[in-house]
Amino acid sequence: MNQATALIDEIFQALTNLLRYAGRLIGRMSPPALLGAALVLAFLFSILPLALVLFVAFMLIKVAVGACVVSGRRAKRAQEHVE
Repeated sequence: MNQATALIDEIFQALTNLLRYAGRLIGRMSPPALLGAALVLAFLFSILPLALVLFVAFMLIKVAVGACVVSGRRAKRAQEHVE
């Protein structure tokens, strides 16, 4: 139990240090740099996940259509071999 609490404490300390560093960094940034950082963060948090989800969706559709095509061809070959 002590190891788990020590690990959680260490994670909490690292997170608070990261947030303090980020706060100081944002305070020193110029307005154009702050705007650029906001645009990059907006891209990372909105557009990139959307692109990944669409990529996965289209890949699943492609695999499903491919499976149907392969299944149809196998059934056609099986009928040709029987005759």
